[in-house]
Amino acid sequence: MPQLLDHIDLRVRDRVAATAFYDAFLGALGANKREDDVFTTWRLPVERGAAPSDNFGICEEPELVPGAVRVAFRAPSRDAVDRVAHVLAALGTALEWDEGIYGSGYYGIFFEDPDGNRLEVCVNG
Repeated sequence: MPQLLDHIDLRVRDRVAATAFYDAFLGALGANKREDDVFTTWRLPVERGAAPSDNFGICEEPELVPGAVRVAFRAPSRDAVDRVAHVLAALGTALEWDEGIYGSGYYGIFFEDPDGNRLEVCVNG
């Protein structure tokens, strides 16, 4: 099935600090990390012969001013959302829960990364 997005590159003030945050919750979703001199990226494992999964990355921009855009990560189940919420709570991240905001099958959490970027982890459907 074709995908609308190829990748997302989010800016953070300190890539090393942000990597620890993203590694914690994206790892709980099963994503694998790759790093180079400029980007840290995560993607889900791909089965042999399957199309590549979406790619989420961060790069450093020390003068970052976060905007109002929110990036939503798809979880495979409500249990996965709960698992991520547990990881984020252990990091001291403030969470907002919502159920049904986008329809009866929606279950998710809203939160911000350490730089103020708005994020969401949800199952929808």
